[in-house]
Amino acid sequence: MEVYIPSFRYEESDLERGYTVFKIEVLMNGRKHFVEKRYSEFHALHKKLKKCIKTPEIPSKHVRNWVPKVLEQRRQGLETYLQAVILENEELPKLFLDFLNVRHLPSLPKAESCGSFDETESEESR
Repeated sequence: MEVYIPSFRYEESDLERGYTVFKIEVLMNGRKHFVEKRYSEFHALHKKLKKCIKTPEIPSKHVRNWVPKVLEQRRQGLETYLQAVILENEELPKLFLDFLNVRHLPSLPKAESCGSFDETESEESR
């Protein structure tokens, strides 16, 4: 599996402050698909992954300004993060595959051991 984050875009919203969406390109078994995620979703993934696998550093949650150069650094950091998770873990947790919208492979016994990305946050607070 290969992952890249080729681009990002700024989303304006009437209901909340604007935010950045990162476009993730996933290449697997000769197929390519795209997933879009906000930084907060990467951060939630990281918190859950830390509980069950060795995780690389994730770029800082706090960004002082939203200039393109800073956002580009964050894009690169998140891309490196995803690639490192794949490189450092022979078996990828189900929640990581869910995050990338990858169908689960029967050859991943560890895939069930971490829970799923869609589980409610309330479970985390127990």
